[in-house]
Amino acid sequence: MTQHSRRPLVIEARDVTKTYHVTSGIFGKQRTIDAVKGVSIQLAENEALGLIGESGCGKSTLSRMLLGLEAPSSGEVLLDGKPISGLSRRGVARVLQPVFQDPYSSLNPRETVESAVERPLYVHAISDAAGRRKRVAEVIDAVGLPRRALSSYPNQLSGGQRQRVAIARALALEPRILICDEPTSALDVSVQAQILNLLNELRHSAGLSLILISHNLQVVQFLADRVAVMFFGEIVEEGPSAQIMRAPAHDYTRRLLASALDIAPGAGIPEIDRAQPSLGQTRQG
Repeated sequence: MTQHSRRPLVIEARDVTKTYHVTSGIFGKQRTIDAVKGVSIQLAENEALGLIGESGCGKSTLSRMLLGLEAPSSGEVLLDGKPISGLSRRGVARVLQPVFQDPYSSLNPRETVESAVERPLYVHAISDAAGRRKRVAEVIDAVGLPRRALSSYPNQLSGGQRQRVAIARALALEPRILICDEPTSALDVSVQAQILNLLNELRHSAGLSLILISHNLQVVQFLADRVAVMFFGEIVEEGPSAQIMRAPAHDYTRRLLASALDIAPGAGIPEIDRAQPSLGQTRQG
């Protein structure tokens, strides 16, 4: 894949694959599942890349490899030009942070907001207690939470507030890259817009690079400069967001776009051509 931008690359996957060997029951036969097949993607400095596709297409598996949480079966992931496999977990965490789908399960219910956001700073031995409290207050302000929330527990917060806490925790170490895996899918529509606006503001104010993983095309269209479409473990189409949304080249992308509901007031639910198989039953490329 050629470099798409003159800006330096911050993370890159080169022909990565991930194969799982699973067995059904004690005496069942072993099956091989190719979750990711020869995927190459690049993310440039201060860029937002949207990775879209249906559930089960391999998006989350790819994100775990990009985060260094799983090793590819083949291929490699580079962080700032260096193989991520050769970097320490702490070194990766200082540069690259995740924001997960469910903000409640990703937060410890027994920790206050202040403790949850401070923990990465404590683990990485950054500053003294006073310096850490100052940094916690800075990121809480940055994500739009009131200071009084610092003494709250996750179950005392709304879903949107919990996701803001999760984002604040990810920002505590001042990373340059966020990988957001379905960061708004567990939230109400109105709250989704608030979180997307927040991520967009943080991207520009903090100079962040983002990978946004979602099945929601409207979410990706709002935030992403480029879009990569994933289908059955492969990238079947990639290009500028506006171009992909306006004139998709691959049949799967066209069907994915056609399946999305129009959010315009008064728009009805599009009729379904029942002669065509569902997206999950169709395999192209």
